[in-house]
Parts: sequence; structure tokens; C-alpha cells
Amino acid sequence: MKHISILVPYEAVPAAIVDPRYMFTAVNHFLREAGREPAFNVQLVGFDKHVPLNDGVFSVNTDVLCGDVVKTDIVIIPALSGNMRAAVEMNKDFIPWIVDQHKKGAEVASLCLGAFLLAATGLLKGKECSTHWLFADDFRDMYPDVTLTDGSIITEVDGLYSSGGAASYWNLLLHLIEKYTGREMSIRASKFFAIEIDRKSQSPFIMFNGQKKHEDEPIKKAQEFIEQNLNEKISVEELASRFAIGTRHFARRFKKATNNTPAEYIQRVKIEAAKKELENTRKNVNEVMYDIGYLDIKTFRTVFKKITGLSPIDYKHKYNRGAA
Repeated sequence: MKHISILVPYEAVPAAIVDPRYMFTAVNHFLREAGREPAFNVQLVGFDKHVPLNDGVFSVNTDVLCGDVVKTDIVIIPALSGNMRAAVEMNKDFIPWIVDQHKKGAEVASLCLGAFLLAATGLLKGKECSTHWLFADDFRDMYPDVTLTDGSIITEVDGLYSSGGAASYWNLLLHLIEKYTGREMSIRASKFFAIEIDRKSQSPFIMFNGQKKHEDEPIKKAQEFIEQNLNEKISVEELASRFAIGTRHFARRFKKATNNTPAEYIQRVKIEAAKKELENTRKNVNEVMYDIGYLDIKTFRTVFKKITGLSPIDYKHKYNRGAA
């Protein structure tokens, strides 16, 4: 039987504590129904017996204190809320405990913004990680030595797991269920909880806002120029010349400031504008394509699917009520 320790951090998202507990205990019930032994011993673990959340609107009673857990098999780090730097600082006492359990052989799984606390342990240094797409820039700023995988639902490396944004953590929980109880139970859980199994990407949900939390003013102006001239064909050389910077130096500065090459940034800004038109207007795919400066439908479809994971027409049918 696997011992699962679901942490109860301060400023945790309540659902990210309740949901994994519910899923693991439900699978135990499914196993009993099938005449099998339960697979999981699930405990809520914290530094206090009573942890208030959401300014006291909710509270969680832990089953056991961290100091009383000698060894566990799986540590679940729920999503945090609020300011991530403050939330990590508030929960810094968990860090040595998580590291110690991992050294003893425990696997560690972070749900959504729980990745910030996992990264604070140093266990992800030089490795890949997933988290909520909206907090990607903040994560890279706080943990530059961790490679954030844009769009991934689940990342797994060396017994460390992380999931994408919000409800994506259900897919990570299913992944763990399958690993420890088999595909049959994973499918049973996915049907019971009405979760689309084997979902790989959060790309269709990503809203690209551009990385502007930097101090390179010419690069910010270049970003604004790109965003204001969506239907134009803009080259890196043109941008560099416009802001009186050598082309290679401009490209390096742009990548450093935004985490995208100029060409990637131009593509993502254009596709984000296309997504909004597909969501909210009656324009067909060709009309939207022309609006954002693409002339070749094959190229547009290829770039759109690369960024969103869906074809333009599938995206329109998914999000535009009129089209549906």
C-alpha cells in the first residue's frame, strides 16, 4: 500500500487538497468493489492541526503533523494562491521536509501553482517543470534554473511530477493512479470524475499577453510596435533598424527580455489576435487569416495548430457559440 501525504500549506487552494484526497480514496473504493486490496493510505499533512484557508472562509484539519511522518511514498503539493513569493515564504518550513522525504525515496507531485513550492526546494534545478500558463513569467523570474515546459499538462522527471494550470491537476492524479493501480483503474476514475483521460496539452487555453516585466525600454517599444501592426509583415531586421540596434544584438536582447525570439513573438501575437476573432466574430478562417497578415492558408493553419494544439476551424467550433 502506498502512503500518500497531501500537504496542507498556508494559502493553499482548498479544492487542490480535497480533490486528490477524494480521488485516491475513491480508487480505494473501486478496488474493494473489484475484490482487491486498497492501494493508498491517504493523509493530510501539515505543521498545524488546524489550517485556515482563504482568509478563514475555509479550514482544513490535518491528519498528522509533518514531524510525525517518518517516511512516505508520495508527497502531493497542492496549488498555492495569492502572491507566489509571499506564499512560498509563508510555507518555507515545508521545504526541508519535502527534500528529506525525496531523499528517502518519496516521489513528489505538485499541482498547478504548487510548482512554485516544489521549485523552491531546489529539486527541480536543471530539470523541466509544468505550472499554470498565466504564471509562467513569474515562475521563470523566480526560478531561472528550471526549464518551464510551455503548454504541458504533465511533466515527470526523476520522481518529480508537476501539472499545468487549474483543472489540469486531475490529469496528473489520473497519471499517478495508472502508475500505481493500472490502466483499468485510471479509466474507471476518469469516467467517475468525468475527466478526459490522456490530455497532453493546455495550449488551447493559453492566452498570450507578452512578457513585459523587464526594464529594456527599446524592446518594450518593439513589442508594442508588433502588437499595433498585426496585419503587417515585420522582419527582425526592420525592428532592429527602427530601434537603432544591431540585428544580432537586438535578437539577443529580445529573447532575454521576453523569453521568445522576435519571430516567435510576432507569431504568438498574431495567433492570439486570430483566436479572439475566431471566438467572438462571424468571420471565416480566411478572413481572420488576412486580418493578421497571413496570406497562405497552409502556413497559417500550421502555425495556429503549433501554438494552440487545434486547427483554426476546430478552435472556432470549440469556442464560438455561433459556430457551434
